[in-house]
Formats: sequence, structure tokens, C-alpha cells
Amino acid sequence: MQTLALDTYPIHIGPVAKSLTLTLEQQPFSQLFVLADENTREHCWPRIAPALEHYQPILIEIPSGETHKNLRTCEHIWGQLMAHKATRDALLLNLGGGVIGDMGGFAASTFKRGMRFLQIPTTLLSQVDASIGSKLGIDFMQVKNSIGLFRNPQAVLIDPAFLDTLSDRELRSGYAEVIKHSLIADLSQWESLQQITDLRSADWAGIIPASLSIKKQIVEADPFEKGLRKALNFGHTIGHAIEGHALETDTPLLHGEAIAIGMICEAFLSTQQQGLPEAQLRQITDYLTARYGKAALRPDDYPAYLQLMGNDKKNEGQAINFSLLPEAGKVVVNQTAGKSHITAALNFYNNL
Repeated sequence: MQTLALDTYPIHIGPVAKSLTLTLEQQPFSQLFVLADENTREHCWPRIAPALEHYQPILIEIPSGETHKNLRTCEHIWGQLMAHKATRDALLLNLGGGVIGDMGGFAASTFKRGMRFLQIPTTLLSQVDASIGSKLGIDFMQVKNSIGLFRNPQAVLIDPAFLDTLSDRELRSGYAEVIKHSLIADLSQWESLQQITDLRSADWAGIIPASLSIKKQIVEADPFEKGLRKALNFGHTIGHAIEGHALETDTPLLHGEAIAIGMICEAFLSTQQQGLPEAQLRQITDYLTARYGKAALRPDDYPAYLQLMGNDKKNEGQAINFSLLPEAGKVVVNQTAGKSHITAALNFYNNL
């Protein structure tokens, strides 16, 4: 088992039964609750249930998917905690992807002014992204994570074996965040990732800690997203808007699919505003389209995208905020772009 020690909590990487047993032995609590959705209850719960049998855990199930990451689902979680007479000394174990981790942590942090929680991320996206940073929250009025707070878990337990339970599409979605980490901070890793053609055979035991180390350095330098941490938003200003809008359609996109589009668009902005070399733009564009294919963005939807970008929590004043690449492996934060430049970036993607 490998441990990545943050300033405030540990991340254990390895077989979950072992890390969970050791962690719970160090956590006094009055009751143990487990939050899962129908997928993690079926595929992941059996992998940890034997290690929890002694604690008589209470399972809370919620429906899967970003469309359920809202106040109504939180009310259900709070209601179950209240019905079982949970106290602030209880412990909530969040078993699932980013939706479970974000919303479960938010629900725990606000229940009776805060109960403790553990994160067991089961998707690649949650393992390399949501596991560091203590950002918790829910979506509101199509704006992702617009209601939330910062609070640390007791620990994060990552087992790459959970990736075997994912569909190819879910695995590919999480991989977008791995690509993002390399593009903003590690040129050599970006060059290594370009050699990966089959995600099923990738060395996740090596890739995950390397990706987490990048995020760890950034988050510890800027825990409350005042400056450097905004680097992690590369691809997300446009990507979140596309994702949020698509949630209201018959063809929703997974987070990583939308972020892949966002990275292409924001790489184009980077060439226009930061001098990202054209050769690197082509390299980024070719790799992402080869992995994620090409979605059709309707120009009629551009005004809706721009409106959602205008509500992004990263903005300052009326300007739409971006993190851009002067070159692969480096990033600059607090860059702004006007509507005409953003429209040009969307057209660039559409015309590929």
C-alpha cells in the first residue's frame, strides 16, 4: 500500500480491504453509514462489505448520475441520517465516483454542522481529481458545483482494482483529468500519455500516483483557489458550460467528455492569447479527438454556453476567467477572453 500524505489527511493507494481496516481502527465513531448508488452497491459494495461487517453499517442508496447531484438528493441523505438518529460522532463512507464524493461530503459536512466522512473513489475521475482538494458541493440551476464548501475527509482510499468495474466510456471520462494534469504541469508525463492507446492495459498503479502528485502540489500551495489552484480549471470554463447545457438534453455528456472538448477549445485560446505553438495545439487536438471522438456543438447553443460561463464561480467581476497554456506542461491563470474569442474557439472545435 502506498500513502500520499497531504497536510491534512492521507491518501492510501492499494487494496481497499487493507486500507479500510487500518483506517477504521484509527477512527472512533458512534455509527457507520455508507453512501452508494445502484452501480456501486452492486459492483463495489461487495468488495468492502466483509471489512465492515463488525461495524453493522447502514447503507444509504441514491440514484446515480450528475442529474441527481442536487438539493433533493441531499434531502434524502439527510433524511436517512436523521431517521437512523445519526449524531455528529457518526462516520459517512462515500463509496462511488465524483457525484457520490462531492455530494456525500457536502451532506456530511452540513448535517448537524458537520459529521466526519471517508472517501472511497471508485472511478478514475474521482480517484485522480476529486480525491484531493476538499471541494464539496452540488449543482444548482445548471451551474456545476455552485453550492458547496471546502472540508477535508478523514482519509481517501484509492484502489485501482475498482477501475475494472467501469465501462470503457467511464474510464475514458476520468482519463481526461489525467491528461489535464500533464498539460498544465508535466511535459514528460504528457509525452508518456501519448503512447497510451489502450486504457484497459494502462499502468494505473503508476499513473494515478503521478497524477495525484501534480494536484497535491497545486492544492497545497493554494488550498482555497485564490491563485495557482485555478490552474486545475484548464478546459473547465468551456467544458463545464457544455456539460451543464448537455445535461438538459437527450444526449448528456460525461464530465471528461465535456472537458476534452473544453481543453481543445481552450488550447485554441492559448494559441491566440498565450502563444501556445501551433504544433502543440495540433498534438493536443489530435490526441483528444482520437480518444474522445467529435461531438457536434450547435451554434444555436453558443449563447447558452456563454451565459453559463458568465455564471462560473471562478469569474471575477464580469470577465470570463480561463487558465491557459503558454506551452504544454505550463499554465497561466486569471486570463480572460471576450465572447467573440470564445465563439471562435467553439467554431475551431466544430470545424475540426
